[in-house]
Formats: sequence, structure tokens, C-alpha cells
Amino acid sequence: MACPSIDAKSRQINAIRQRVSMVFQRFNLFPHRTALENVMEGPVHVKGESVAQATARAKDLLASVGLAEKTQHYPRQLSGGQQQRVAIARALAMEPEAILFDEPTSALDPELVGEVLSVMRALADKGMTMVVVTHEMDFARSVSDRTLFLDGGRIAEQGPSRDVLTQPKNERVRDFLKRVTHAESLTS
Repeated sequence: MACPSIDAKSRQINAIRQRVSMVFQRFNLFPHRTALENVMEGPVHVKGESVAQATARAKDLLASVGLAEKTQHYPRQLSGGQQQRVAIARALAMEPEAILFDEPTSALDPELVGEVLSVMRALADKGMTMVVVTHEMDFARSVSDRTLFLDGGRIAEQGPSRDVLTQPKNERVRDFLKRVTHAESLTS
């Protein structure tokens, strides 16, 4: 996403917002709308797409995240992993240049984490730019190009993921990774 600077007072801010989607840890689906309607909402009401066009694309997107059979289900009828995959399809419906993920697996039962990470891995494989806040270190290590480790709202360490997540220079990062991954190789 090429943008010389982001100025909150700029007229371009709405255009920038439309080029980025976000997936929240608590899904933030409309409870009174079906999975299909949740995915169609942005394209119809923000982008001005026709209902027919948005419906066709929403069905394709739901199928791409493994939910072709759940288009008419309401969020309360879906598991947490299914709701998060609807949220990912909804984000993709806006055809973003980048997707921001805020702890996308933290609200899920451990058994459901894999289905969401699988969808995210497929997005990475297709070249989608993603900024992911996560404690899923194996996923981050295998998918990310660059890692920023935040501690108390400040960047403690940043760099290529293979370096930050396997040979961190910062003691706080090493301690965190030892606790999270139980990696004995980080004691040096």
C-alpha cells in the first residue's frame, strides 16, 4: 500500500480506510444477519456494489474459507472458528490491500484455532499483506517475514522473523519465547 504519509486530517483517510480490512478477536459479526449477509454488508453499503454481485462474491468467499454450507446460518448457530472465518471472508469482501488481525485466535477453543490459522496461512501463500497481533509463535515463525515484539506498548525488538523468533537479542523477548514455546535453545 503506497501512501507517503497518513494524516488524520487528510481527505485521503477514507480512501486509505477502504484499502485496509480488520479482523477482530471477538469476530464483531452482526448477530441479526446471516453469514452471507455479514459478508455482503460492506460491498453493498460502502462500495455500492449491486446485491447480485455482492451475493455471488460473498458465496465464493465463504466457500473459500470452508463455509459454503453455512451461508444462511446466523452467528449464534456457528462455532467460534466458523464465526472467525466469516469475519475473514467479510474482510476479504472489501478487496483490501492489507488485513489487520487483532489476536484472531485468542477467543477460540484450542480445538478451533487450526481452522482459522489454516485460512490465514492460505492468504499468506496467495500474497496477502497481513499485520497480525498473535501469541501463536509457530504460526508467526512459519508465515511472517518481519516481526515486531511489543512490550508495554513499545517495540522491544524488530527484524526478520527468523531472527527475532529464533535468536532474539532482547532479554524480554527471550524470556517471553521461553515461556510460550518452551524452547530450551533460547537460554544462551
